[in-house]
Amino acid sequence: MALQMDRERLNEFLGRAFPQIAGQVRVETVGEGTMTARLLVDDRHLRPGGTVSGPSMFALADVAIYLAILSRIGEVALAVTTNASIDFMRKPEAGRDLLVECRILKLGRVLAVGECLIYSEGTAEPVARCSMTYSIPPKTA
Repeated sequence: MALQMDRERLNEFLGRAFPQIAGQVRVETVGEGTMTARLLVDDRHLRPGGTVSGPSMFALADVAIYLAILSRIGEVALAVTTNASIDFMRKPEAGRDLLVECRILKLGRVLAVGECLIYSEGTAEPVARCSMTYSIPPKTA
């Protein structure tokens, strides 16, 4: 399946549909079933001890897999997360953006499954791994 939304369209959609995170998450690259995004880390994402919070990492994974799916199916705002699993593996580096690399494992008519690895920018080892399943609403005539 060819790309339905490129990086520019995904970033525009993100800003329009999710103004609460506008300016925090940015799509960097989009390919056939893959996508890379960035969380522009600042103080609102930190927890005591100077590390990026788990909820911030989860939100990044959730929106990134969602956008990777939309890159393939087009603008479907009502696709929703039905299952999620995240493993926090290492403490994110303080003062560094987070990068998430996603890939779509299955894209069906009703369900899509994706996974991602989250990295502190400039590091080789992932700080978290996430898998998610999304429900895709039926197309209306």
